[in-house]
Amino acid sequence: MPRQGLSKAQVVDAAARIADAEGLEAVTVARVASELGIKAPSLYNHVAGRDDLIGALGVRALQELAAALTQASVGRSRDDALQGIAAAYRAYVLEHPGLYSATIRAPEADDRERQEAAEKVLEVVYAVLAGYGLEGDDAVHAARAVRSGLHGFASIEAAGGFGIPADRDESFRRMVAALAAGLATPPRSGARRGSARS
Repeated sequence: MPRQGLSKAQVVDAAARIADAEGLEAVTVARVASELGIKAPSLYNHVAGRDDLIGALGVRALQELAAALTQASVGRSRDDALQGIAAAYRAYVLEHPGLYSATIRAPEADDRERQEAAEKVLEVVYAVLAGYGLEGDDAVHAARAVRSGLHGFASIEAAGGFGIPADRDESFRRMVAALAAGLATPPRSGARRGSARS
């Protein structure tokens, strides 16, 4: 029987379960409707289509990630804070690989809800980077480096890409420590390698 009183939150819940179990590509209107025991046209009462559904997953994931990073950074600073948010980031990706994958693309200019969710994640990251004296463009460059490192490691790990039998936790700790060392001594803006005067 069709489910009565279905909410958009329940639709997103179902889509998130599918994404984490089968991958984001498995999330379709028809698949989510089947999961909920309703006909696909009924789902359009809650979402405009697949793009809208994926967008809602992205917002959900960014909100959850922001909450996790915030909790992990409370009462910490500099390297300790960086290790904290890094561990929380990694844990989120491993627990919700499909849902997380909906966060990768930057929000569209007119997608205010997603922009706000993404900004909350950035606020936590920038607060940690401020402990290293980084602000403005320097903070942006540093945030991109941190995000790339954490995303790369956690995504490869979630996909089962680390086959060598060495401690992954230690590899992760060392990577974050290397990031921290780089944040503490950032390169000079516009510095070039191989200068004739060097």
